[in-house]
Amino acid sequence: MVLPQEIIRRKRDGLALTGDQIGTFIAGLGDGRVTDAQAAAWLMAVRLRGMDRAETVALTLAMRDSGAVLDWRGLDAPVVDKHSTGGIGDKVSLILAPLLAACGVYVPMLSGRGLGHTGGTLDKLDSIPGYRSRPDRETVQRVVRAVGFAIVGASDDLAPADRRLYALRDVTATVDSLPLIVASILSKKLAGGAQALVMDVKAGSGAFMPDVAAAEELAHAIVEVANGAGLRTCALITDMSQPLGHSIGNALEVAEAVAVLRDGTGDARLVEVTLALAAEALALCGAAPDLTTARRLAEARLRDGSAAEAFARGVAALGGPADVLTRAGVPAPVIRDVPSPRGGMVLAIDGMALGLAIIALGGGRTRPGDEIDARVGFTKIVGLGTVVRAGEALCQVHAADDASAEAAAAAVSAAVVVGDAARGESALMLRRIG
Repeated sequence: MVLPQEIIRRKRDGLALTGDQIGTFIAGLGDGRVTDAQAAAWLMAVRLRGMDRAETVALTLAMRDSGAVLDWRGLDAPVVDKHSTGGIGDKVSLILAPLLAACGVYVPMLSGRGLGHTGGTLDKLDSIPGYRSRPDRETVQRVVRAVGFAIVGASDDLAPADRRLYALRDVTATVDSLPLIVASILSKKLAGGAQALVMDVKAGSGAFMPDVAAAEELAHAIVEVANGAGLRTCALITDMSQPLGHSIGNALEVAEAVAVLRDGTGDARLVEVTLALAAEALALCGAAPDLTTARRLAEARLRDGSAAEAFARGVAALGGPADVLTRAGVPAPVIRDVPSPRGGMVLAIDGMALGLAIIALGGGRTRPGDEIDARVGFTKIVGLGTVVRAGEALCQVHAADDASAEAAAAAVSAAVVVGDAARGESALMLRRIG
């Protein structure tokens, strides 16, 4: 058996690791043969030396096999999943998962919590009273089989090697390693039993990756490694130069997603991203013969209320209220308009600044375990290219008290640039990798 230090040395020296060597090292994370110090050294070697496609595929599969894999044998339709790299106001998963279920496929969507300035799908769902976002594996399988979808966090027995490595990456400055990012995402998707995966890779000021070129590099890497690991995958690179939808904040985003499901319409950019991803997923898994047919099916299921009904059943199955489609949320104590300091056109929106403002309001975390105030955030956010008058609202801020509302209003005023120049419409779909 190859010793952990020998595997570290090979990668440190720029040599490619074999699948057996990678498998041995990842298995050692689970049985104690690999210490935290050795894992940290290996992560830095990977960060500095990189991994080729074969190594990254082997790493992904080894991390998948470090724990249980959900078993979907016996289902009468394909199993699909979606993953987003995250962005301000990105509530697509809340609409997409029940929409795909209404189109006849199964969706065990393993999601995460907030990362940096971007919100997390599980934090949004936790704002629904009673919703269990981290059920055990047996519950996930039961709900998906009965309802068609479940949006949940990965249980402790799914890809446990990823959990250990991610904690070390966070403290060793290796989070930005492309092979490690790819393996982390895909190992959980493979452990979830997906047969097809559609990626939404965000680019822009409100995204985890603001640069389009970097987003494209990540999308190519994910698609290549996923297909190499036997998971049919395509990726859309979508614009995040402004919030997606009219709201930011956990309960506020749930309310907007519910409105889209209930009414069959909503913010044009939000609906378009959701339908584009739905079409890709349905065509990719063979539930529709082509993108055009898939798109028409998704549009019909959104309009006729089937997706809304699926969402309600899914929420109730995981402990949430049966009346989630009509239930009014608890408002924040302070709700006020943020006036534009001048008239003109909205030329730019600093999405990261808005995300940090949400955290300052209490709607995100600065440390693991921090409590989140689900009520706070922004609604009625103006979009790029909107013409506003001096004093007209740029958005509404929802806050716990006057002081935090005032600070948030100042942050919005600084983040939204209003000027005299004209601005063309931003492209929403930037690339398709598949």
